[in-house]
Amino acid sequence: MASARDVALAQRKARDPEDFSEKNGIKNHSIVTEFLLSGLTEQPELQLPLFGLFLGIYTITVVGNLGMISIIRLNHQLHIPMYYFLSSLSFLDVCYSSVITPKMLSGFLCRDRSISYSGCVTQLFFFCVCVISECYMLAAMAYDRYVAICSPLLYKVIMSPSVCSLLVAAVFSVGFTDAVIHGGCILRLSFCGSNIIKHYFCDIVPLIKLSCSSTYIDELLIFAIGGFNMVATSLAIIISYAFILTSILRIHSKKGRCKAFSTCSSHLTAVLIFYGSLMSMYLKPAFTSSLTQEKISSVFYTTVIPMLNPLIYSLRNKEVKNALTKLLRRKIPLSP
Repeated sequence: MASARDVALAQRKARDPEDFSEKNGIKNHSIVTEFLLSGLTEQPELQLPLFGLFLGIYTITVVGNLGMISIIRLNHQLHIPMYYFLSSLSFLDVCYSSVITPKMLSGFLCRDRSISYSGCVTQLFFFCVCVISECYMLAAMAYDRYVAICSPLLYKVIMSPSVCSLLVAAVFSVGFTDAVIHGGCILRLSFCGSNIIKHYFCDIVPLIKLSCSSTYIDELLIFAIGGFNMVATSLAIIISYAFILTSILRIHSKKGRCKAFSTCSSHLTAVLIFYGSLMSMYLKPAFTSSLTQEKISSVFYTTVIPMLNPLIYSLRNKEVKNALTKLLRRKIPLSP
């Protein structure tokens, strides 16, 4: 027969199991050793066509960005700050896409969509590094365009090789630091219930939803760090382009205005596409969002944008097109 003390403990545990565990020295531990990714779609007839589509996108992404890096490295005329930042952006896009796409492609062909706990945290970490670094890289490129157009005589002094290297190092440092913070917060969570992630990769929000422990700190950090990164980088870009626009309007000749604007049109296009997709994903009311809409928005900024960036910068940039033409003529000599 149970004692009065045992009955009282049982009643306390039934009222508040979490509080009971903490007060009695019982701590929850992660008993989930792997997660299951729900994938992009559950419809079997779409798996093979989507595999072909995203394999093509990934191939174009890798070839296009590595090609951009090679063109910039091989052509000495492109050894200027603008293209130094562009090659860094291309490197980020290759890493960005490679963190997400291969696992998604395997999910289209394999029934086993499991990912280990450590593999999931690793994917989340590198995803955070890439997406945060890309935001700051675009802001650094906007600052470079501001200096080039608003202070052309001091451009080489202000944007010296050492300054450019420091800016790129700072960009990656911020991305790495924020990723460590997010990854550390995920590691402290307990996962003892469902292990099905309703996404095609280990994003931080779907992971938090699976936790059976308090996620208040994680949600606060997402709001604080994510909000700061978005506001800081977007403000830097907006302020830079406000000064750029003012300087362009002061140019009297139409040809001069067109030439000045053409030097930053490619970057402005990339910024609008990237931030537009991010805002459509995160800056919308919760009641208007659906799982399908979230996946489509995620696909756009994790796989499509890394493919579009080299196309934007090559098709809208005469210097890159001329460098590519010269490189092709050198590699493939014309017959007499």
